[in-house]
Amino acid sequence: MKLATQLIHGGPTIDPQTGAMGVPIYQISTYQQTSVDHFRKYDYARGDNPTREALEDTIAVLERGTRCLAFASGMAAISTTLMIFSPGDHLVVCDDVYGGAYRVLSTIFSRMGISSTFVDATDLAAIEAAIRPETKGIYLETPSNPLLKVTDLRGAAQIARTHGIITLVDNTFMTPYLQRPLDLGCDIVLHSGTKFINGHSDVLCGFAVVRDRELGDRIRSIQNAFGTGLGPQDSFLTLRGVKTLKVRMEQSQLNTARIVEWLKQHPRVTAIHYPGLVEHPGYETHRSQADGPGAVFSFELDSFETTKKLLENSRLAAFAVSLGGVESIISYPAKMSHAAVPKEERQRKGITDTLVRLSVGLEDPEDLIADFERAMGE
Repeated sequence: MKLATQLIHGGPTIDPQTGAMGVPIYQISTYQQTSVDHFRKYDYARGDNPTREALEDTIAVLERGTRCLAFASGMAAISTTLMIFSPGDHLVVCDDVYGGAYRVLSTIFSRMGISSTFVDATDLAAIEAAIRPETKGIYLETPSNPLLKVTDLRGAAQIARTHGIITLVDNTFMTPYLQRPLDLGCDIVLHSGTKFINGHSDVLCGFAVVRDRELGDRIRSIQNAFGTGLGPQDSFLTLRGVKTLKVRMEQSQLNTARIVEWLKQHPRVTAIHYPGLVEHPGYETHRSQADGPGAVFSFELDSFETTKKLLENSRLAAFAVSLGGVESIISYPAKMSHAAVPKEERQRKGITDTLVRLSVGLEDPEDLIADFERAMGE
């Protein structure tokens, strides 16, 4: 089946007990057992739940992995997965990694003796140079958040294999509809499913998908121990949301292209970071590993005054954290997604006080353009 069909039919779609067109919400904490010697498949919902399992099966198919684990948030997925590493281990991490990931790596895992070196992952030589004898993993985002930098996933995975280490990729911006890192040789794919996969700004969820089943078993064991699994209600809603991923991503990309072209001509816009632009430094690499440029980009404005006007006066694009909903969301990385990053570090990374990030939704793009024009002019 092609991916568009797998979005609808890739996982369990019919309840075998009733014929319901979807897996029910099993709002249950525990399950009756009938034998001391042989327990049923399900015993306690912290470990397994049929609704969550149906969602996990669906995402595993879409990412072409052997196993998927669904978590209570994207950060739960990231943090639980990082627990496969041990004190003394070292990670190489892309420089402008999501602020929440930066926070747990630099303040929590560092205290546990797991160190990180942050590098410009668009330069494979920089990744190679940062690897030490104790390095156990390479952690990447591509395109990255919020500067939309592009990493060559095939090249990074090859470096990892040469050194006998694993590659982890946050695929939130692209989703499996546009990019499948496991096919490119990576080992673990992470998602904030809160974003495009669910797509309706009404659920927190996260995923970890693996190529190697034994690695999946290790993450599953940690998930069960920590109790970070996704609840049945949110699992049900995300199963609903993923079915429209194709049509949402396609339309949002079309809207994004129109808005980006308009912004390119705007006198108050000084730079645009979007891998759909030919002038983007990662344009060719992105085209070689993804099926589209996505619906998130960032841009820089001529002053903080203009930035403040746009953020506070826009009526159609919500000034909010998060992305990937049916509604457009405009955010301010310096005080939102990357607020946990020290100011001097943000400045070094290029996350300035005039940088905004836009997740384009399903509104008519001409209405959004008119709204932005008015907001910056007020």
